[in-house]
Amino acid sequence: MSKRPREGSAGILDATSKKIIEQLQEDGRRPYSTIGRAVGLSEAAVRQRVQRLVESGVVQIVAVTDPLQVGFSRQAMIGIQADGDLETLADRLAALPEVDYVVVTAGSFDILVELVCEDDEHLLKLLNSTIRVLPGVQRTETFVYLKLRKQLYNWGTR
Repeated sequence: MSKRPREGSAGILDATSKKIIEQLQEDGRRPYSTIGRAVGLSEAAVRQRVQRLVESGVVQIVAVTDPLQVGFSRQAMIGIQADGDLETLADRLAALPEVDYVVVTAGSFDILVELVCEDDEHLLKLLNSTIRVLPGVQRTETFVYLKLRKQLYNWGTR
């Protein structure tokens, strides 16, 4: 469930909040004192702003892992053609522990789902026993990742 942003934090971010976000995108462990010097605020003011950004759902500070190095050798994107309520189906897909990305789309597929699995057997079981049997799923197409070439989270605030 997504959090509703408070006015002033998500709807309209001021330049200082954007600079703080950019600092955290470069290094999510950067000390508030260092960020404060970069954006012209005190450590306490940065801490308060970051807390508001997190609470409002604008920012999420997480450790990003390499799936291969933590035991997940298969990643795939699943294109799903569906009928019925897409938001209900998207919520059901988002609840699956293997799923890390769900988007409702326009075009050839109604929903795109990225998932991370231990191996091909895990992927096959997830597709056949879980995803394809969900109400509303009409057709799936699987795009198996052979090699990840680029994945960034620093696209900025502009």
